[in-house]
Amino acid sequence: MRLLHRSPRLTLAGRIHATQNHLNLSLVRAASFASLGLREPSLVYNQGLIGGKWVDAKSGATISVFNPATREELGTIPEMGIEETKDAIDAAGEAFVTWSKTTAKHRHDILMKFYSLMKEHENDLARIMTLENGKTLAEAKGENAYSASFIEWFAEEAVRTYGEHIPSPISNSRNVVIKQPVGVVSILTPWNFPSAMITRKLGAALAAGCTTVIKPPPETPFSALALAELGKRAGVPDGVINIVTTQKNVNDVAKEMCENNSVKKVTFTGSTAVAKLLYKMAASTIKKVSIEAGGNTPFIVFDDADIDQAVEGAILCKFRGTGQTCICANRIYVQSNVYAEFASRLTERVAAFKVGNGLEAGITHGPLIHERAVEKVARHVNDAVQKGAQILIGGSRIDRPGTFFAPTVLSDVPSGTLINDEETFGPVAALTKFETEEEVIKLANDTKAGLAGYFYSRDVGRVWRVAEALEVGMVGSNTVALSQAVIPFGGIKESGIGREGGHGIEEYMNTKFIAFGGL
Repeated sequence: MRLLHRSPRLTLAGRIHATQNHLNLSLVRAASFASLGLREPSLVYNQGLIGGKWVDAKSGATISVFNPATREELGTIPEMGIEETKDAIDAAGEAFVTWSKTTAKHRHDILMKFYSLMKEHENDLARIMTLENGKTLAEAKGENAYSASFIEWFAEEAVRTYGEHIPSPISNSRNVVIKQPVGVVSILTPWNFPSAMITRKLGAALAAGCTTVIKPPPETPFSALALAELGKRAGVPDGVINIVTTQKNVNDVAKEMCENNSVKKVTFTGSTAVAKLLYKMAASTIKKVSIEAGGNTPFIVFDDADIDQAVEGAILCKFRGTGQTCICANRIYVQSNVYAEFASRLTERVAAFKVGNGLEAGITHGPLIHERAVEKVARHVNDAVQKGAQILIGGSRIDRPGTFFAPTVLSDVPSGTLINDEETFGPVAALTKFETEEEVIKLANDTKAGLAGYFYSRDVGRVWRVAEALEVGMVGSNTVALSQAVIPFGGIKESGIGREGGHGIEEYMNTKFIAFGGL
């Protein structure tokens, strides 16, 4: 359905008729989403957003969106293509002319209103996430708070985009450096954090004075569309936020978003394989690029660690989002002296998990996002077992509607398994025994990925040595709390380029030097 917009050429009667149609269609749209159980169904849109208008695909084609916990259809979104993507980029380009010239204080105020609206509607935003992603309602509420924190943080960063004065060696000249927004930004995000992976990029872009075109994943589009609606309510001008939805046309849409000359920056979170393709496309016009790609995170437990603390960290880090996070532990290395104790305690904790629909009370872990994810997790587990690993708990999919896999703990996982070489992205804790610090550092670094790493030890010398030796962009020493708006989030090696959060607004600005002579 397409919402109607009044034209200045309409007669008075025509305007009244158009307004009535608009109201009627709005009521129909609200009614169609009432079954989602939202307090305010008007937050949910089943259209893309271009130039401030909610629009369908020009072809009329749609994509069905399903609840992974029940496989029930939640609704549809437009199957857009190159034409709509070009329209969105053009709209962003037009809006950039004025948005880029607004004051930092003005952008700050709008972003703070945006932040307040996200907090005000936290229950509905969380429910939307649970319905389309599957994560528990508690985790979804946590994500909304995390997501909103980026809007708040970058609102504050907007008024701190300082330049500098550089003393000149020439007496009648002055050297000044200023920061300016790069322009139109293409934002491509994954389904595992359908809100936070958008706001981490969108907050920085808007604060810098950039305009955006967002391509959310087809699995979780409604969170993105709800954010856009709240942005409009907060006062973000038309064309500053545009959303293009697609599934079958994703290659063409992504190519346009990366190669269009009007786009000046591309930012992406997702798999390394896709990151390489987008990086190559963006290189054709030498755009600024920020990439957070895949990980293969090591989690190390030394024999001098607090085992209770290490087990708790492993539970939070490995099984958050049912293991579908880029910084969750993928390879767990435990020193031989404490291996049996750690494995026993971890298995006991996992046995207490309650898997099911994230909207139900008492559920601790939800489904995987789709059938392909279940198949990959099963393939990793079967491969490890065939090569000598033992199943301590779990190990197979759960026989019920939806895409569920039992939380799993594997022991004695040997080298050369798929789990060691690939990111599992599922609820599988793969334990491997080690003897020495030197051995485990070599094992931990034996990967092309370099996003995050964790270790537990109470030896202050070892803490410094291991933190410096791990070849990753982020290290958690006796903690797994890396997800913060205030820190520089990102990886090295094949896990990405650039940093998000922290002073990441710099990634959305150009540095310009101005020499003033003849003074």
